[in-house]
Amino acid sequence: MSAAASYDAIVIGAGMAGASIAAELARDMSVLLVEMEDRPGYHATGRSVAFWSESYGGPYVQPLTRASLPFLDKPDPDFAETGFLGARGAIHIGREGDEPLRDALMAQFAGTDIFRPLDAPALRQRVPGLRPEWTLGLEEPGVRDIDVAALHAAYVRAFVRRGGEQALGLRFEHAVRQGDSWRVTLRDREVKAGLIVNAAGAWADDVACACAIRPLGIAPLLRTVVQLRLTPPVPFDLPLILDLAENFYFKPVGDGRIWLTPHDERPVPAGDVAPEEIDVALAIDRLQQVVDWRVDAVERKWAGLRSFAPDRLPVYGPDPDAPSFFWFAGQGGFGIQTAPAAAQLAHRLICGGEDVPGIDAATYLPTRFRDSA
Repeated sequence: MSAAASYDAIVIGAGMAGASIAAELARDMSVLLVEMEDRPGYHATGRSVAFWSESYGGPYVQPLTRASLPFLDKPDPDFAETGFLGARGAIHIGREGDEPLRDALMAQFAGTDIFRPLDAPALRQRVPGLRPEWTLGLEEPGVRDIDVAALHAAYVRAFVRRGGEQALGLRFEHAVRQGDSWRVTLRDREVKAGLIVNAAGAWADDVACACAIRPLGIAPLLRTVVQLRLTPPVPFDLPLILDLAENFYFKPVGDGRIWLTPHDERPVPAGDVAPEEIDVALAIDRLQQVVDWRVDAVERKWAGLRSFAPDRLPVYGPDPDAPSFFWFAGQGGFGIQTAPAAAQLAHRLICGGEDVPGIDAATYLPTRFRDSA
């Protein structure tokens, strides 16, 4: 890459968001994918406990989730030889007093077949070792596991195959508009681009400020995850178990182990985050209030950043003050399961073409924040 290189678009961030939109844009444009780390997907993507859940994120995220399912399940053979989903299922559980939470969740998706109520005996049968106070159950049989690493790698391969260029280990410094293009400084070199795509995740507002664009208030929130070895060993076909009160969820990962999170959302600066011991202890304490399994070892622990806009919906679209600056951020914890539809939507907004069926692009445009300012 020469110092004077010029591209139709520069995508900032090579996690799932950046890799997916870069792969879509590379069909029609010259694209540079910029990543400050030495490998793509190091931060949120590489630390995800991803699953495909039609209810996750609420009814305004559901269209993106549903539209992504065909691609995740059976992608074009030119993109990947196999799909990225595996069987799982989920059960949302609660105690006496959590009925309003259960009812509110069902009401959000009234008229659909997403959920099946479970009575206490059925719940005990499905979750061995469940403590007796957990009597409320809501099954979500459509939930699937996602092979995050395979999906991300497939997007990166597709991007390169379509002629895209990667710039790894290069921090984005700032950009200045010059007529119809941007002059972009990447550490010690400069490039030009007609379009900047901000797919920087936790750093999205920082990238905007470095381009003299008003930030949207996209905030990174820390999520802690631990891998536990348990007795008795957890069966691999156990569903994903989620608390209706959103204090935890856990899923089996093989060999009798689980991944567990206390569902924390602690505001932190964007960076390479690590778990706090108090949050690891909190996760284990909450698990022990749910099941009578013995924790034999904490084998791994890590933390990742999930980034949310103020209304907790993703932001996809051109900035109203600078249309050549495109927001592709704020995907929260549902960015993996919605990646295919979101990338297709962004491609349509940038390059034109047919609408993505079932998706109203206006729901996700950044103008919703500017209009309310």
